[in-house]
Amino acid sequence: MGEDQGNASNSIETLQPFLAPLAALQRLLSRYGDRGLILGGIAVSLLGKPRLTVGVDALLLMTAEQIPEVLKTAREEGLIPRIDNADDFAKKQRVLLLRHQDSGTPIDILLGILPFEEEAVARSQVHQVGSLALRLPTPEDLIILKAVAHRPKVLLDIQTVFISNPNIDKRRIESWVHHFAEALEMPEIWDDLQKLLSQTGEG
Repeated sequence: MGEDQGNASNSIETLQPFLAPLAALQRLLSRYGDRGLILGGIAVSLLGKPRLTVGVDALLLMTAEQIPEVLKTAREEGLIPRIDNADDFAKKQRVLLLRHQDSGTPIDILLGILPFEEEAVARSQVHQVGSLALRLPTPEDLIILKAVAHRPKVLLDIQTVFISNPNIDKRRIESWVHHFAEALEMPEIWDDLQKLLSQTGEG
């Protein structure tokens, strides 16, 4: 009990510089029917272990045709493009590169269109962080997204989320990661995850 309270306190302390941009981002997601969620280091800090991060990441279910409208709505919430031609970049790379105007915090919003991304949003849960109610993925779905990103620096994130959630649904993780590994023709996605889970005693 004391440890959980300590982790919650540490999370709020770690996220303190991001409360204003997070509030603006969550308002944006809510204006689109909560068809989005918070990802990245913020989600890891709340579902796993508090860690430093330099920006805020999110996923929003939208089509390429909606990008100009989302950019307009984002401006109304104080979130402005941080590159020229942000709409064209988003159409090609499936990510909106924004920044919180008041704090300068970088914000990346991934364009969600895949069935798994729709599932992740449908399964998302609201977490209270101080006065903020943030919509986050389940621990399983955060791990799947991290595994598919397949960058060395996310392995520690995956490990901490596993350790912090002992009742995690490993079958769901294995099923989806296998699916993505086959679809992307990248067997190493599952191989690396399996090695990590073995090291933590979860595999």
